[in-house]
Amino acid sequence: MSVVEHLTDLRRCLIRALSALFICAAVAFYFSDRLMQVIHLPLDAPLIFLSPEEALWADLKLSLFFGLLAALPIIAYQAWRFVAPGLHARERRYAMPVICAAVLLFFLGIAFCYFVTLPFALDFLIEYGRRRGIEPQISISHYVDFQMKFLLAFGLIFDLPAVMLVLAKMGWLTAEFLRQKRRYAIFLCFLAAAILTPTPDIFNQTLMAVPLILLYEIGLIAVRILGRRYD
Repeated sequence: MSVVEHLTDLRRCLIRALSALFICAAVAFYFSDRLMQVIHLPLDAPLIFLSPEEALWADLKLSLFFGLLAALPIIAYQAWRFVAPGLHARERRYAMPVICAAVLLFFLGIAFCYFVTLPFALDFLIEYGRRRGIEPQISISHYVDFQMKFLLAFGLIFDLPAVMLVLAKMGWLTAEFLRQKRRYAIFLCFLAAAILTPTPDIFNQTLMAVPLILLYEIGLIAVRILGRRYD
């Protein structure tokens, strides 16, 4: 394909991906009241808004977030369609399962955060304030931002095994190297958790660091079993 043909194909893939995102976000906005109830479930405190437009902006951000989640498989497929012609047959055979695994792990990370980590984090933070005699009145915009950052962070860190496997296939990582650098990886897991968590407390950082360490070990096993470099 010529450069013009590549650009035309890229434009076509971008239009399809953005169209899917727009449609999914519009549908999510229609159900924004129910989606707000879903994200409010882990929180044992009322939500308030501090400015006239805050509730609307919270619904828009929430709709865009859920629209992105719904459109993610389509976006991933369009990305695959664009890069696949430039790959060798053996690379395509490995790339498609890795992309599917990455999307699945991303959703698993979000589910783990919503059902396991987020309730513990919110209970800890809310009870900490109540023990100091402070009643929570949480801004809906701040709460939506807090939850979206938490969910996206966990979705991304759950893709760690897939990233490790790709790097192993490219010859940049080996299982022996990962095993030798385990102690440094644990330190980096806590450092990444400190950067990615929206709050500075050690409790929430640990809630993110421990799954990240477990994912590192899963990635190490995957590299040991499946990480043979292709030529």
